[in-house]
Amino acid sequence: MRVFIAGIDGYLGWALAQYLTARGHHVAGTDKFLRRAWVDEMGSVSAIPVFSIEERLAAFEKRYGRALDFRAGDLLDYAFLRSYLADFQPEAIVHLGEMPSAPYSMIDQEHAAFTHNNNVIGSLNLLWAMRETCPDAHLVKLGTMGEYGTPNMDIPEGFFEIEFRGRKDRMPFPRQANSFYHLTKVHDSNNTMFACRTWGLRSTDIMQGVVFGTQIDEMGDDPALRSRLDFDQCFGTAINRFACQTVIGHPITLYGTGGQTRGFLPMRDSMQCLTIAIENPPAKGEYRVFNQFEECYTIEELALKVADAAGQVGLSTEILHYDNPRTERDSHYYNPDRQNLIDLGYKPSHDVVAEVKIMLNDLLPHRERIMARRDILVPDIRWNGDRRRSHVINQTVTSS
Repeated sequence: MRVFIAGIDGYLGWALAQYLTARGHHVAGTDKFLRRAWVDEMGSVSAIPVFSIEERLAAFEKRYGRALDFRAGDLLDYAFLRSYLADFQPEAIVHLGEMPSAPYSMIDQEHAAFTHNNNVIGSLNLLWAMRETCPDAHLVKLGTMGEYGTPNMDIPEGFFEIEFRGRKDRMPFPRQANSFYHLTKVHDSNNTMFACRTWGLRSTDIMQGVVFGTQIDEMGDDPALRSRLDFDQCFGTAINRFACQTVIGHPITLYGTGGQTRGFLPMRDSMQCLTIAIENPPAKGEYRVFNQFEECYTIEELALKVADAAGQVGLSTEILHYDNPRTERDSHYYNPDRQNLIDLGYKPSHDVVAEVKIMLNDLLPHRERIMARRDILVPDIRWNGDRRRSHVINQTVTSS
């Protein structure tokens, strides 16, 4: 299958390019390298060194015996995007090319406006380019479980049956996004659903949980094939950030009580799920939603799992609770469905501690690289616009 990846230089995009190629798919993709620039803006680096795109492409060709069809470009450049899709004629398009950080979108007006312009207009351009050049292709759009928010009821996969004033209908489940970034994902979902209904496009909207992990088996031993791993307050997601803090002896930073519940999955499960979606396309004109996560945990449960893994590899850590810079519920009901991918063959890994042990061992050789940026590990981006660094409010005792 011919698969085009937007955002191919990123955390998931680079891994997916390898995973798909190893399965025999022909992969092409584009990137503007903005993730590298955004992390630099935050005063940080990837904990695992990221090689230049030239070095990455050379290592890719050496390992897989096939050159990766890559062109640097911007989804906001419609002429570029349209031309690339017309040339490549993909059967599937995986859209990973957006700014993916809630805190980054909340820094100030400039960052909020940038996030909306980059994400919403870039996705809209992609829909139009598909319509004009490859209308039979399948769009796998990376959404987020954050689109739903934390409603006090079960969360279905995109749609639910509702009865109101004696009438019934199947409607999109309400979205209650909690950042300007998450709101762009909601807008993308609405635009994609409209394009499928109006133009006959086909799309799978992946409501993905938080991804963690340093590697997939397909990467082998060549460091140029490794994906990035961030730990700053904007791009370092929970477990990845916790693991980086642990290897340098910095306390794990929990926001508030740590009772916030989310869906999580390791990188290897994300690759499995995305590939299942790609290889099982919907019908023409169909817009479907897959909730993608391995299991749901509170943030404190995850911190304790990281502490457990740390003890098993000879590290010790402490968990400190900081006042929460976000406006969110610390404790809430959370019970999302995830049956669609299971029905198509997804087999969750289920062992968070084992995956975190792999992460810690991968990160230990880069301890000094992380240590050099330890001053950025406590957040100061707040949802109310006040750039005040968080402070410790409590401690969780661990047994490690």
